[in-house]
Amino acid sequence: MKTNELITAVWPGRPYPPGAHWDGEGVNFALFSQHAQKVELCIFDEKGRHERHRIVMRERTDDIWHCYLPEARPGLAYGYRVHGPYKPEEGHRFNPHKLLIDPYAKDLVGQLRWSDALYGYTVGSKRGDLSFDRRDSAPLMPKGRVLEPAFTWGNDRRPQIAWQDMVIYEMHVRGFTMTHPDVPPQLRGTYAGLCSAPVVDYLKRLGVTTVELLPIHAFLNDHRLAEKGMQNYWGYNTLCYFAPEMRYCASLKVKEFKTMVKTLHTAGIEVILDVVYNHSCEGNQMGPTLSLRGVDNASYYITNAENRRFYDDFTGCGNTVNLEHPRALQLVMDSLRYWVEEMHVDGFRFDLAAALARESGKVENLGGFFDAIRQDPTLNRVKLIAEPWDLGHGGYHVGNFPYGWAEWNDRYRDGARAFWKGDNSTLGELGHRLTGSQDLYGWSGKRPDASINFVTAHDGFTLQDLVSYNEKHNEANAEDNRDGHNNNLSWNCGVEGPTDDPKILALRERQKRNLLATLLLSQGVPMLLAGDERGHTQLGNNNGYCQDNELSWLDWRPDAGSEALTTFVQRLITLRRAHPTFRRRNFFQGKPMEGSGVNDVCWLRPDGHEMTPEDWNDANARSLAMVISGLGITDRGPRGETLRDDDFLLLFNAHHEALEFKLPVEHGGWRLLLDTATGVLPPEDNLCDLPQGWTQNSYPLQARSFALMSRPTQPPPRPREAPE
Repeated sequence: MKTNELITAVWPGRPYPPGAHWDGEGVNFALFSQHAQKVELCIFDEKGRHERHRIVMRERTDDIWHCYLPEARPGLAYGYRVHGPYKPEEGHRFNPHKLLIDPYAKDLVGQLRWSDALYGYTVGSKRGDLSFDRRDSAPLMPKGRVLEPAFTWGNDRRPQIAWQDMVIYEMHVRGFTMTHPDVPPQLRGTYAGLCSAPVVDYLKRLGVTTVELLPIHAFLNDHRLAEKGMQNYWGYNTLCYFAPEMRYCASLKVKEFKTMVKTLHTAGIEVILDVVYNHSCEGNQMGPTLSLRGVDNASYYITNAENRRFYDDFTGCGNTVNLEHPRALQLVMDSLRYWVEEMHVDGFRFDLAAALARESGKVENLGGFFDAIRQDPTLNRVKLIAEPWDLGHGGYHVGNFPYGWAEWNDRYRDGARAFWKGDNSTLGELGHRLTGSQDLYGWSGKRPDASINFVTAHDGFTLQDLVSYNEKHNEANAEDNRDGHNNNLSWNCGVEGPTDDPKILALRERQKRNLLATLLLSQGVPMLLAGDERGHTQLGNNNGYCQDNELSWLDWRPDAGSEALTTFVQRLITLRRAHPTFRRRNFFQGKPMEGSGVNDVCWLRPDGHEMTPEDWNDANARSLAMVISGLGITDRGPRGETLRDDDFLLLFNAHHEALEFKLPVEHGGWRLLLDTATGVLPPEDNLCDLPQGWTQNSYPLQARSFALMSRPTQPPPRPREAPE
């Protein structure tokens, strides 16, 4: 059927599945609205510019409005007008003058154009959001588009990387390739660019196992940013939970995203999506009416119990999606299943995940959302990562998420930063974080891989800026530098921002190597921020959410310093992958393992004596040694075999002066693998150049440096034979 032809047949259709579903013969439309009094399906031309037909959906089953159009075909553009009470004080904001995007739309056509006509109330009225606006918003709105889902997946298989073997790489689809010289210009900043041969080759050489993409659900550019000529770059402003963002799509076809996933899978790389189900782009009561608000505001959002005109905002974005309502919960669950089953993604990182657990305003550890996921045969098999907090009261829940969930561990971030910055009283915190944060996860029976360790992420300083700035510099965001975090635990090494001082530049490079080595040799799952391995800077901006420009885009120009740092990270990842010591599934016990007679981990002072409680609590102590026994691995290999590894010695010195570390001399034979003071980590079959003063009894570790040594594991002592 051509979009300019009249629709002559409207059948009752079915209430399931929700959304617009092409079955090979026609299209079924189904929309939930509990409180609506009438629903109209609006059909547009193929570009979504002109309304061609308006069909009253007369069938209603269990609050699902539905119809079937046997003449409709994929590519059809559509939207809804929903009639009902406009009583904000009762939680209802129906306004049929506002065209609404189907919450289940899997593809969108057209761009939103900001105008006062997008609001359900009359902007500027003395009655505020209690007023009623009668202007038609359809010409300003994107439209849903019926999707033909067919795609040749062939023999696509998920890599299914074990948690303990993962190295996550947090990246932005657009920013990663916008300046890449080897990506064709027409593909830069797109899904196609991300799966182009040069990019895939880079990711494989770097050694990452899993890419975590900043939000790719269709999202909205905030009105206030649009007025300033700026763009929401990060994408935490979701418009539709099923449709991929088209500004990242070179072909403007959904299958481009599928091609990206398939290509990365072929390369052995997992794809995790950063998803935003805690709120929508419609904001608070003064926001526009675009989708959920006009479909059924009282069902989809948490409204204030005392005055339903207002929202309970646990997200800082004006509203919170009401997952206590079964249809809102169904929307999120159906979206998650869609991205797994139809788009083949490998997991999700949930933005402000504590908001998803709120019931009656409180965060419940095993709330309905988590129960639903745990029993779901599709979702309980994929990677689930929580950002374990929201902005509401009692919303910080690091260590409290249920089984099957890993968590972004901000305690790791802060502990590693504070130690290498040289702060007081940091040894105890560092020890917990190096060993997988058993204090946070062990009590519930979880393992080290519940901790997603990171030093930097999209939200905050890049690694380069972490060692170059004491203060944030967000002036480019046009908010008078009021936005972004103030407590960054950063240190500029002596000069704020760029400098030509060779000593400061060398110290900054060493600090970056210290933090990267700490991250990649800790127990738990490491997460790198894309570009950190290349020294990417945002010039001190720690909140680049609106910087869709060279400030945020990765710089791929060849540079000796960035190439050296990239090589350093590559070899660290190779070292981690080669040694099960750094990828343990179980926590250290701190005692002799059965049959070995040696502790699985031992902590030493620089003088070689074991750390005491007083040493751990010494506010001025900034150095320690960690001895890990290769015989202390309790994990088993894929065939049940016992795992053995070398012994490792990790030396940490965050002091401003060099220190002589006395080495454990039993069995001797220590080989130097890495010293961050000397630069590049060599390939594993080579050794570092030995520094002056090195002996088998002691090692001179430079100020603010880290060193790694290994030795072959000694066989456990043979038991004495009983005398005859």
